[in-house]
Amino acid sequence: MEKNPSGIFKNFRSTFIVFVFCCWSTNVLAQNFDINTLQSINTGRIKSLDGTYKGLSNSVYPIAAIMPITELTLGYMKHDKKLVDGGWQTVAGLGVNFLATFSIKYAVNRTRPYDTYNFLDPQSHEPDPSFPSGHTSFSFCTATSVFFMYPKWYVGVAAFSWAAAVGYSRMALGVHYPTDVLTGAIVGTGSAYLTYKANQWIRKRKAHLK
Repeated sequence: MEKNPSGIFKNFRSTFIVFVFCCWSTNVLAQNFDINTLQSINTGRIKSLDGTYKGLSNSVYPIAAIMPITELTLGYMKHDKKLVDGGWQTVAGLGVNFLATFSIKYAVNRTRPYDTYNFLDPQSHEPDPSFPSGHTSFSFCTATSVFFMYPKWYVGVAAFSWAAAVGYSRMALGVHYPTDVLTGAIVGTGSAYLTYKANQWIRKRKAHLK
């Protein structure tokens, strides 16, 4: 028996409408969670700590630059191949992170939360799009690179505690949604991990060719 084309179209249309509604409602719920969480963190923050939050945010790029420069300088001075290798690996991770973070930023082009919601209390204003958080991605990229270089539990705790504090500071200052921060952490960690694995593969490849 042949199916009625009009009936098939109606079923498809109904299914499509339900699908669109589900996507819309999920997005609304996610956005509500995002802004509600941000509002709670930003407006409920201890304002006397604003200087600390700004200090954490401002520490990211200097630390991200100092780490590989220090590794490379000491490595070349001491002829320490491990330090030199780690320094260039950190540089590569930061480069990958830069490309990934800013490609996503301008592809998604998410508006900063304080430009959309006037009940927030932003402590700074940023010129670039919101998603993902660049400060968070660079802090997690740096923390992950350091941990790969010095795989001790206390190094990991210190490095990732700093990175997590940076992520929290971005929300406390009202400049990023929680999903901006979460994605930034994933991008930064992933960038460092990818370059670490690539470096391992290159070293094994060189050893195999010798």
